[in-house]
Amino acid sequence: MSTPPGLFARELAGLDLADLAERSRRASPAQVDALLRRVAPAGADPGRPAPGSGQLGLEDLAVLLSPAAGRRLEELAHAARTTTLRRFGRAVRLFAPLYVSNACLSSCTYCGFAKGLAVTRRTLDLDEVEAEGRLLADRGFRHLLLVSGEHRVEVSADYLVGVVERLRPLFPSLSIETQTWSDDTYARLVRAGLEGVVHYQETYDRTRYAQVHVAGWKRDYDRRLSSFERAASAGARRLGIGALLGLAVDWRADVLALGAHAAFLTRRYWRTEVSVALPRMKPSASAFPPVVVVSDAEFVQAHAALRLFGPDLALSLSTREPPGMRDGLARIAVTTMSAGSSTEPGGYAAPGTAGEQFSISDERPPAEVAAMLVAAGYEPVWKDAFPLYGGNLAGQSY
Repeated sequence: MSTPPGLFARELAGLDLADLAERSRRASPAQVDALLRRVAPAGADPGRPAPGSGQLGLEDLAVLLSPAAGRRLEELAHAARTTTLRRFGRAVRLFAPLYVSNACLSSCTYCGFAKGLAVTRRTLDLDEVEAEGRLLADRGFRHLLLVSGEHRVEVSADYLVGVVERLRPLFPSLSIETQTWSDDTYARLVRAGLEGVVHYQETYDRTRYAQVHVAGWKRDYDRRLSSFERAASAGARRLGIGALLGLAVDWRADVLALGAHAAFLTRRYWRTEVSVALPRMKPSASAFPPVVVVSDAEFVQAHAALRLFGPDLALSLSTREPPGMRDGLARIAVTTMSAGSSTEPGGYAAPGTAGEQFSISDERPPAEVAAMLVAAGYEPVWKDAFPLYGGNLAGQSY
């Protein structure tokens, strides 16, 4: 039985993303020039708000994603860097993913955890979870993202609550990237100490979504899309959304939808921090080839465009990307980075004992990533100075 569309799903249905993407492809140099003058006027003081910052619409985002804007990538990146420094300063938050299980009952054609793949499955018990957590805490991390496949028996609500309760004394900031849950389960997790919820829609194209999510709970497009509304209403204080570049042919349409989604969440759940991510498809046990290759220049352009569209958004970057790309984007738009990551359950204490979700490209240890940031004049933030908000937000009106 499918889930009724949520609030954002109804808003998304009213957007003509194909038309916006086509207008993006046809944007003129004059349109790009006018928009760059708005977001980065000549002689602007980086310490003062820029005219037009935070006031861009989806039509503007379409122009920033255009081939015409891509030909002015250096100017676009400079404007994004100025905006990032103005809003976030030189702080980059570091986090680590902790994979607790790769058991999965969903069949997502692109994922290394998909049901039916001949990979070694493993679900950590609570003692193993704590051991992995202590290793990461010893490496400096205080922000942790708990990741699992979609298995409602092995990774039940009770199991996840137990994981959060076990890790909460070690980590002031815990988020999950798991299957979607009901309002009551999100509320239980928040009471146990959960701070954030991450769910990538993967692609906002309904037709393409159905093609690559062939079975299991994740096949329900609307349930996944509305999960952020349930999580925020239950008191989650950080929401992470994303699109998997390479999954759908029209990557610009997905970035436009992602921007619209981020704007909706920011407006409606203004007490939360909204972060966005644009992971590019990487090799996995699924052997699923990307249907389009997003070039390095387009990848940088998409991040710069999202920064100018959403000056207050946290932009997150994983170790999927190689060191050079990560180092460069940290200087332009990214404010949150993983480091020293493993994408297999138990992969920090005993690597190679379970199947990984995807391969990583940046294998530098966390201390080396932190040193890179310091050398570039940035501050690696292992722990926020204060909680994002005080008290439990569950039940509060937005």
